Amino acid sequence: MITRPILLCCLLAPLLGVAQSNTQPNANPDSVRARRARMAAQAREAYAHKVFTHADTLRGSNGAERAWWDIQRYDITVKPDYNTKSTVGSNLITYKVVGNNQPALQIDLMDPLHIESVVANGKETLSYTKEGNVYHIKTPKQAMGSINTLKISFSGTPVEAKRPPWNGGWTWTKDSLGRPWMTVTCQGLGASVWYPCKDYQGDEPDKGGSMTMIVPDSLVGVSNGRLQFKKSNGDGTTTYKWAVVNPISNYCLIPYIGKYVTFHEDFQGEKGHLDLDYWVLDYNLQRAKDYMPTQVHNMLHAFEHWMGPYPFYEDSYKLVDVEHTGMEHQSAVAYGNHYAFGYRGRGPNYGQRYDFIIIHESGHEWFGNNLTTKDLADMWVHEGFTNYSETLFADYMWGAEAGNEYNVATRSGIRNDRPIIPRYGVNEEGSGDMYPKGGNMLQAIRHSIDNDEQWRQVLRGLQKTFYHQTVTTAQVEHYVSAHGGFDFSKVFDQYLRTVQIPDLEFAVGADGKTVKYRYTNCVAGFNLPLTLSSGSTKVKIFPTDQWKTTPLKTGEAGLFTEEGIKKMYYIGVKQTTT
Repeated sequence: MITRPILLCCLLAPLLGVAQSNTQPNANPDSVRARRARMAAQAREAYAHKVFTHADTLRGSNGAERAWWDIQRYDITVKPDYNTKSTVGSNLITYKVVGNNQPALQIDLMDPLHIESVVANGKETLSYTKEGNVYHIKTPKQAMGSINTLKISFSGTPVEAKRPPWNGGWTWTKDSLGRPWMTVTCQGLGASVWYPCKDYQGDEPDKGGSMTMIVPDSLVGVSNGRLQFKKSNGDGTTTYKWAVVNPISNYCLIPYIGKYVTFHEDFQGEKGHLDLDYWVLDYNLQRAKDYMPTQVHNMLHAFEHWMGPYPFYEDSYKLVDVEHTGMEHQSAVAYGNHYAFGYRGRGPNYGQRYDFIIIHESGHEWFGNNLTTKDLADMWVHEGFTNYSETLFADYMWGAEAGNEYNVATRSGIRNDRPIIPRYGVNEEGSGDMYPKGGNMLQAIRHSIDNDEQWRQVLRGLQKTFYHQTVTTAQVEHYVSAHGGFDFSKVFDQYLRTVQIPDLEFAVGADGKTVKYRYTNCVAGFNLPLTLSSGSTKVKIFPTDQWKTTPLKTGEAGLFTEEGIKKMYYIGVKQTTT
C-alpha cells in the first residue's frame, strides 16, 4: 500500500465504489462525470508542471554516495518514550564495498531526528556534514569486497503520523482501555522518518536484520520475523529482540508496542511447515481466535496455488493488531480491519465475503516484499499485482465468474488522471490507478493468453525467478511477454504510461460471416489479442491500430457484444456499420 491519502479510494475501489455511488441516488451522473474529469485534468496539469529538487534526487536515486556500498544487515535498537513522543536508538549497518569510487557515504534521517554519532567497525568515530535530511559521512578508503559496519546513534522527536498509514511516522495512541499503543508506518515517505538508513528501495539488507525494542514492563514489543529473546532490565523496562533472516525492505522493518498477547498455529503449506502467529491486544484474543485463522488459511491456500509458496517460511507469518487499517510489513502484517469482512464491514458482493485487509496486505508478501521494485516509480508491480491478487482470491474461492465480477468492480476507482509510471530517480509515486487499472490490465492479459495454467505459471515463475530480489518494471514486463507467449510491450505501454483507454471499433458483416475491427485512442502498435467465448463457442482476434477482417464461423458473431467484451477487457467498445 502506498502511504498517500488520495490512494485510499483506489485501494478500496472494489469494496466501496458501489456503496459510495449509492449514497447519492439523485446525483446527476453527468455532473459526477464532469467533476471527475475536472479532477483528472487538474492532476494531469500538476503532473506536467511538477518541479523536482536536488533533495528529490538525493532521496530517489542511487547516486555516487550510495552506489559503492551494498547493505548486508540492519540491526536496529530503539527506545521510545510515549510521554514525550521521543526516541533514542541506533542502527548497526553492515555493508559490503562494491565500488572503488567512494566520495562519501550517504545516510538518510529526517528532521527533527538527528544523528548523535557514527562509529566505523566498532572503533573509529567518523565526521559528517548535513544537507537537509541527508548526512554525508566521511569514510576512509575501503577495499573492494570488504565487509564493514557503521553504528549510527540517533535521537529526537520523530515525525508523528497524522493519518496513518497514509501519512507516515510514529503513531502514539491508546487502546480502548487507555493503555499506550505505539507503532510506525513509513512506506513512500521513507524509513528514514524514524531511523537512519540508506533510504533507497533498490538496496535491501541481503542477510536480513533485527529489531530491538526497549519498552515499559507493562507492554510487549513485537516486530518482524522471530523473537530472539525477552529480557527484563530491572529498571521498569523490558527488551525484546526480533530478527529476520531474509532480505527485507527498510519500510517493512517495524516496531509494534502495546498490550499484546499471542496464539500460534502450525500450517502445512506448499514448502512444508509454516509457523502462523497472531499478536493481538489482550482483549481481542478470543475474537481473533474465532476469526483470523480461517481468513489466513484461505489466503495461503489461494495465493500458494496461484503465485507459489509463501516467500518467507524461515521468518514465519504473523498478523499484528494496529489502530490504523493495515500495512504489508514483511512477516508481520499490520491488521486494523476491526475483525470484519470487506473493508471495516463495508463493501458490495464478493467484497463482503472476506477480510479485505488480511487478503490485500498479505498479497504483498508475494508482490512488494518478495519482488520489490528498485524505484518507487515502478510501484505498480507492488500494487497492481496485489490488487490483482484479490481477483485471484475471489476466483479461487468462488470460481472464475466471481473473479471476473470482482475485477470489473474495481474499475470504479480508475481515474486516468496521470500515468501509473511517473519519473524515475526522484522518489515519485505514480497515479493511484496503479491499483485497479494495474489489476485490470493483468486480467486482460490473462484472458488474452486464454490458458489459465500457463498464466498461473507466469505468476509463479515471477516469484521464483526474482525470488527475494529488487526488480524493474522492464524485467517484469519482459518476463510476462516471454512466458506468456506474446509480446505485450505495447499493452504495458498503453496502460502504464498513458491515460488513454483504447477503443475497439468493430463491425460484423450483415451475413454474420466476417468481422472487421481495429483499435483507436491508443499508442501506435497497440495489439492486445482478444479471446471471446461463450460455452463451447470461442474466437480469438488480433486487433492492431489498423483495420483487419476475420472470417467467422456459425455462432461466433454473437460473441461481439459490448457487454461481453468489456467484461473481459478494460477497453472501450464501439460497434460501427462500416
